[in-house]
Amino acid sequence: MGNKSLLTSLLILSLSLLSSAQTCTDYTFTNNKVFATCTALPVLSSFLHWTYHQANSTVDIAYRHTNVDATTWVAWALNLQGDKMGGAQSLVAYHNSSSLPHAYTSALNNGYTTTLAESTLTFGVSSISAEYVNSAMVIYATLALPSGQTVFNQVWQSGTVSGGNPQAHLFSGENMNSYGSVDFVTGVSSGGGGGGSLQRRRNVHGVLNAVSWGTLMPLGAMIARYLKVFKSADPAWFYLHVACQSSAYIVGVAGWATGLKLGSDSAGITHSLHRNIGITLFALGTLQVFALLLRPKKDHKIRIYWNVYHWAVGYVTIILSIINIFEGLDILQPHKNWKRAYTGIIIFLGFNAAMLEAYTWYLVMKRKKTGSDKYPDGSNGVNGHGNGTRSQQAV
Repeated sequence: MGNKSLLTSLLILSLSLLSSAQTCTDYTFTNNKVFATCTALPVLSSFLHWTYHQANSTVDIAYRHTNVDATTWVAWALNLQGDKMGGAQSLVAYHNSSSLPHAYTSALNNGYTTTLAESTLTFGVSSISAEYVNSAMVIYATLALPSGQTVFNQVWQSGTVSGGNPQAHLFSGENMNSYGSVDFVTGVSSGGGGGGSLQRRRNVHGVLNAVSWGTLMPLGAMIARYLKVFKSADPAWFYLHVACQSSAYIVGVAGWATGLKLGSDSAGITHSLHRNIGITLFALGTLQVFALLLRPKKDHKIRIYWNVYHWAVGYVTIILSIINIFEGLDILQPHKNWKRAYTGIIIFLGFNAAMLEAYTWYLVMKRKKTGSDKYPDGSNGVNGHGNGTRSQQAV
């Protein structure tokens, strides 16, 4: 008896999934439009159809919200800042005073609002229209995707119309789970609060690179440049420098590898500048690692040339790293707080570097006046050599 119940449940589930798939892919639009991709959204009986055009970074969409009556408003939105309604760039439709479907755009830039007032979005929208067929409201539009981005947080909703104005939607059940993500290239879509595997990998890629190339690498350079001014820090500063830069390289390689995987999973989408800088960073970072293995002794005649090489490559790597982190943030377009947080980290590191640089020069001049020669390696203990001149050493 138990096996029969299980088989019955599986049969019902299979039929339900099949019905959902057919409702999505086999649906015929009244205007005979055909879309390349379709996904059944998990809540609120909704479907999203689209065709992505790589040549001009636009997407034709049809949002279909079924099982609604003539007193219901529906909305579908992309959110460039968060994952729910606050900040959503929305396409809205409902029956107007003439009992005809009316479609328009509404930007919730200042947070959630119940009015859904008509306003322009932060990206271009054309050919917007709506129709009401067989208890389903369908919104058509062509979107000019911002910055060529193809992965977005999406939100969809419905509520009642009273006095010709949209009212607040329900704050319970499916209405609180009608958000997720969509990738217009791969067709991956999630909902019900899901984040989408591709978007998660993008986030992981961004975090790994921001921590490694964008934070640990400049921190390691600061350790090498400024800790050696303290006599008690020798040779501890060197091991801290190596540990920091090695960690940065290892984590950075992981971030670089996730970037390669993301590139292979996003056929036709190329962020040339970000990719080329990333490849350059990997090459320079690898050169720095091998240079450490070939580091001459302090008294070797070519040590000065090695120092100049190591310093130059190190600083070029740091500058390119910071540039590429911001380039990646512009591509990923996370919540603004992420960019602000990384900007704060860079400002903090830059401020401390400036203070330490001033203190270092103060000690250089002070020791030069006193003729200090207490360093057995012939340096002045900062970044110079025995003659008191300041030379850029390994960073």
